[in-house]
This record gives sequence, C-alpha cells and structure tokens, in this order.
Amino acid sequence: MPAFRQVGEKQLPNPILYMAWSPNRDLIALANTAGELLLHRLANFQRVWSLLPNENTGKEITSLAWRPDGKVLAFSVGDTKQVVLCDAEKAEILHLFPVEYPASCMHWTEVHGDSSLTVCPLCLILMCYFFVFCSEEKSDEVTNLLGEVRLNILVVGGPSGFVELYAYGLYKIATPSGISGTCRSLGLSSDLRSLSVITEIRSAEDNPEIHYIQLDTGLLSSCLPELTKMARKFTHISTLLQYLRLSLTCMCEAWEEILMQMDLRLTKFVQEKNTSTQVQDEFLELLLWGHASPELQALLMNQLTVKGLKMLGQSIDSSYSSIQKLVISHLQSGSEALLYHLSEVKGMALWKQKFQPLGLDPAAIEDAIVAVGSFTLKANELLQVIDKSMKNFKAFFRWLYVAMLRMSEDHVPPELNKMTQKDLAFVADFLSEHFSNEELFDRKGKYFNVERVGQYLKDEDEDLISPPNMEGNQWVTFVKQSTHLKDSPLLFPTYPQKSLHFVKRMMEGSIDLCLQKPAVSLTNTHTQAHKQTSILSLYSENTPRLFELPSLWNDKKAGMHHVVFCMPEISPSKIYILRRATDPSRSVPNGLVALNFNTPLNSSIDDETPVDSSYSCLDARFYDDETLTVVLRSREDDENKMRVLAQLHLNSVLSWNEEFTWDLTLRLEQQTEGIPVQCLAWGNQSREMDNLKAQFVAVNGIRKVACVLSANLRHVRVFEMDAEEEEEEEERADESQEMSSDQDRLEDTMTNQSDAGEGGDGAGGAEDAQVAGQGSGDILDETAGSDTL
Repeated sequence: MPAFRQVGEKQLPNPILYMAWSPNRDLIALANTAGELLLHRLANFQRVWSLLPNENTGKEITSLAWRPDGKVLAFSVGDTKQVVLCDAEKAEILHLFPVEYPASCMHWTEVHGDSSLTVCPLCLILMCYFFVFCSEEKSDEVTNLLGEVRLNILVVGGPSGFVELYAYGLYKIATPSGISGTCRSLGLSSDLRSLSVITEIRSAEDNPEIHYIQLDTGLLSSCLPELTKMARKFTHISTLLQYLRLSLTCMCEAWEEILMQMDLRLTKFVQEKNTSTQVQDEFLELLLWGHASPELQALLMNQLTVKGLKMLGQSIDSSYSSIQKLVISHLQSGSEALLYHLSEVKGMALWKQKFQPLGLDPAAIEDAIVAVGSFTLKANELLQVIDKSMKNFKAFFRWLYVAMLRMSEDHVPPELNKMTQKDLAFVADFLSEHFSNEELFDRKGKYFNVERVGQYLKDEDEDLISPPNMEGNQWVTFVKQSTHLKDSPLLFPTYPQKSLHFVKRMMEGSIDLCLQKPAVSLTNTHTQAHKQTSILSLYSENTPRLFELPSLWNDKKAGMHHVVFCMPEISPSKIYILRRATDPSRSVPNGLVALNFNTPLNSSIDDETPVDSSYSCLDARFYDDETLTVVLRSREDDENKMRVLAQLHLNSVLSWNEEFTWDLTLRLEQQTEGIPVQCLAWGNQSREMDNLKAQFVAVNGIRKVACVLSANLRHVRVFEMDAEEEEEEEERADESQEMSSDQDRLEDTMTNQSDAGEGGDGAGGAEDAQVAGQGSGDILDETAGSDTL
C-alpha cells in the first residue's frame, strides 16, 4: 500500500497563490488569483466558506498567516496596502490596519511561557450589554479580538526592508531596522530572542540574490513581563476604541432622515410664500389667536398633514430614545473604561525603573486621557440636547397637532384640549429659539435647523450649525471668570462648536500617538543596542519561485532557527539546512548540512538490490522538529517528470559532527565544496504522485496532514500522513481486502499509469492532461502546458 492516505482531491477554477494549514484544526486556507480567500476542511476537501474581494479590503492577496489559536486568519492585500484579520468561524472582518508597503510575507507566533490574558471585567460587561442591545455580528467581532489568552506577535514583511511587529495582531510594537531587499519569509522565535528574515536583493545584473538575516530582538525578550502587561492594556484600549466606533455607528443608524422633514417643509414654505411676515410671527399668531394665514394653513394641512405630523412625532421619539440609550449605556461606559486603562498605562509609564525601556511617554498618555475626557463631555452635551429636544418637540407637536385638528374641524380629544399658561410659555420659547431670524440662511442654504441632534452625528470638520447656548450656565461663567481654573489641566477642554464625530477623531488621534510611542522607542533602542546581526549571502537565482522557499522553522524546544533552501542551478540534487540558535550570542557547531537525493531509493526493507534514483527538490516544509516533508522530482526522465511526496527523518542529520567554515565575503553557492553532505533513504515514507505534477506542499505536523498543489496551481490533493501506521497490522494480514473503494480506484490508476509510462514519453503527458482535463477546457490547457514549468 502507498504511504500516506489520500483523503481529498479537487480541481479548482482559479490558480492558488498561497495556502496555509490552521495550527490546531483540520482547516486549510487558500488564496487564489481572483482575490478570493477560501477555507476548506480536511474531509473530502469540503469548502467551509469563501470571502470574496471587496473595495474595503482589496483584490490582491499577497500572504497568509494563522493566529496560533486558529481562531483568526490574517491576510495581506497588496492593492490597498492593508493587513486584514478575519474570523475563521464566520468569514467576517474583525480588524484591519494599513501598512506602508504591500506585505509580501507574514508570520504569527505565540510567545512561549507567557501567562494567560485576563479580560477586564468592565470590558466583559460592556461586551455582554452590547451583545444584547446591538447586533450579534458586531458584538462577536469585538469578543473575538478580546478572546486571545496568550501574548502573540504578528510579524509583517515587505519590500525595501519593511518589517513590523504587532502584538496580538492589533498594534505595532517595533519596526526592526538593518534589513535590505524584499522580505520573502519571516520567523520570530517563540522566546523573542531573534528574528530570522529571508530577503531578496537585486544584484547589479538584476538577478535576485537570496540573503539570510538574523536580528537580535533580545530587548523584547528581556522586557517580556513588562511588554506583556503593556500589550494587554493596549489590547483593551484598541478594542474599546473599536467598541466606541461600533456604538457611534449604531447611533448614526438610529438617527433617521425623516427627522429632517420639519426643517425641509419650513424651508420650502419660506421660499414659496409671498408675504414679508416672519415665520415666527405666523406661528405666534396661530398660538395666541388660533388663526393661521392661508399659506401656513396650506403648509400644515396639505404638506405636513395630521397623519404626517403624528408619524414624525413617533419617529423623533423612537430615534431620540435609541440614541439616548446608546450614549448612556455604551459611549459613557466605554469612555470610562478607556480612562481607567489609560490611567493605568500612565502609572506604568511613571514607573521608569520597569517600563522606561518600552518608551511609554507620560505626556502623550496624558494627552490621550484629556482627549477621552473631552469626548465624554461631548457625549454628555449630546444627552442634554436630546433631553431638551424631546421635551420641546413633545410640547410643540402636541400644540400643533391640536391646532391642525381644529383647522380640519375634527374632534379634539379632551386630554389634548387643555393648554395651561405654562404650556403656552413653553411653546412660545420654542418658537422664539428655533424660528427666529438668526436661524435663517445657514451655510448650506437651509433656512431652519429645528432638529439639532443629527448635526452631532455627522462626520464633518465644519462647526455645528446650531451649537448649544451656554449663556446663563453658572459653571461656564465661573470657569471663565476664574484665572486659576481657566487654563487648569484638571479640567477637560470642551469643543462646543464641534460634532461628536470630530471630537472622536481627535481622541483617536491622541490615542494612536500614544500607542505608537513604544514602537518608535523600541525600534530606536533596538537599533542602538543590537550588536549580533547575522547577514549571510546564500545564492542567486535566475528563476524566482512563487512560494516562500526558502522556508523557515522555529524549534521551540532546542531554541533553533532552521532554514531550508536549495540551489537548483548549482546542485540540483541537494537540499540545504541552515541552523542558527535563537540566542544570537550562542554559536551552533554544525550549522549547515546538505542532503543528497542522488541516492538509492529503498522502497522496501526486503529489497536486496535498491534502485538508483536521482531527484531534485521542488518544495520542502518542516513537518515537526525532526521531520521534513519534501516534494521531489525525478531527474532520470525529464519528459515523464515523476513527482514524489516524502518524509525525511532528520535525527541523524541534525547530529552531524563535521563543521563548515563559512567565508562571509562570498556567497554560499561559491563555496559549496566544503559543505558536509548527508545521504537519506526514506524507505516507505514516500508516495508517487500519479496523474499530478506536484510542485508545492503545505503541512501541519500537529494534525498530521499535508496538501500538495500541482504546477498549474489548480489541482490539489490532501493526505493524512500517519494513516499507514494505524492500518499496518490489517495490511499485513490482507493488503488487498481492507482497502476502501477510493483506495482501490487509486491503485488501479497508479497501475495503469505505470504501465502506460513504459510505452513512451507522450503517454505519460497525455494521462496527466486527461486527469487535469476533468474540470474545464481551460484547466485542460493549463495542465497540458504545465510540462514546461
């Protein structure tokens, strides 16, 4: 029986550019040339969901990375220069942030030994209340961002040496320097001691040269407890900002355009009436004498109507009540939580002995606290405007409703017919404030602004059309007259002329500046402090590879970086493994070895005469700390191009004693003669890829699965890598009878392929084209032409 049990196979309509297994689930993420993000399950390669490209995220996916817990998938978008965090359960966008350059690679690592993250109780209460009051989808977004239990860091790399580190994938903590070229692969050690980067630098002849760079990130490791505490606080702050944005969005949705109907009707009335009488005078005449001019009567009875006035009153009451609840339950509570966390961060910043290396700036944090205070005051101001408007509109609409009923000679209910002197005075004051000459001709050409809540919810830089009247406010008068309190830092500044959105943007800017300070400081301190920077020139290549070979692997137990690469132009039958300690100060005695595939292929232990075979490596990924999964191509027959999926056990290789002396002035490809060479025979841990021109592989050693992708990037096969060991006893008893129907068909296909391959070169290529052609005509053309790849 062939090694590795095939559990799925599929022809895909669009070529696959990137694929990545979930760290702890039987899920694989695929990104194709159409800009789609696909999630497939191991069983029969069933699609779970697909995320189509859109204007907000972009259409050109350039890399993938899973959060270590497997609940969030990060992907970078080249055309919009963004990194997007997606919920793996529902295919929803949780968070996105812009980057300076399109990210060409990403790596998401979990920091080893970090304690669990305790979510703030106040934040949990806010999330639960938000879940009840608002939509379930929006609350889940915030909850998923808070749901991480360990410190993890997302590393993003791109062209021009662009590398950034984001704690929890939310906020930037460092921008390492000393990197040149375009990043092709990244690997941050779990102990935060070093960062491995594979870069591509263009030579004078415009050929890409591959370099390995190891950066000392010991500062992050030495400040790990403080960094973790700061990361947790900043995670809460970033999440609360998202929470406030969602709350404000719900407030804008609660405010309806119908609330402007009164303003529009009155404006049209002023523009069409022929008399010089002021609108205020006409309404006052109706209030005092019960008589209305023909024009005002036409406005009320024909345009506004009794039914329309009643609906308008209900809409205003419902909308204002919803906005009021959102302000009280969400904006105020969220602002208080922000003040709490920022105050704790300020306390951390003042503890210079512990947190000074992290670059926390007390002045910037204080500015953020003041900005949050101003936002809280603006929210309270909105509450006062809502409360006053609701009282005014209720009294005004009650009186106007009765007046319109009398005009239409309808029956007036007794409970509405009573009008006290206090009610008359209240309506008169409302007309005086909202229908005076000062309300005419605002900057947008509107005559009236009776509805004054919507101006607070507009995302504009312009001043409020009708700011609140502060005359007569005893506290405002007292502060203005007091020289000591006027400029006191203890009082939060108010912006009476600005909207709630404007003050919110000011708050976000201050908090963003506060969050960026540690990243700048850590970057500068790291640049001055790090002395152990290893830069190794590996080789130059004439044909750039699509996937991320060379590949990186971090051995957490041994504290090692592993780099797997090959030099097809120099030694096509060899693959190289470079090892470096995650601690740059620790040397590795046997840091480089070559694996030679020009060795006998031992297909069985009982074979007396092994078959000589020569192979070249197409792709390689670490399956675990001691096992390498490779896709090999037979070099015996260039036309047939037989492909093999194999597992290489590196126990003996990783313990070699022969040392290689590296001349750093030369590229590695110029000194390959002295590299120690090891020979491996993989035995039964291999499988021929019949009817598939395998080119790339993605593996997950924890779930013991592998996904093989063809050279045309459309044909995939999925394997369970340890299935043979589980069925070994049954196969010894009776190999042929215990096979499933799918395995029977697969073996028949393999036998036919083997027989046909003996007939000539053209038969093998025809069979490949026939299998690939089971999809569409385009797939047939692509697969038939893949012989040239």
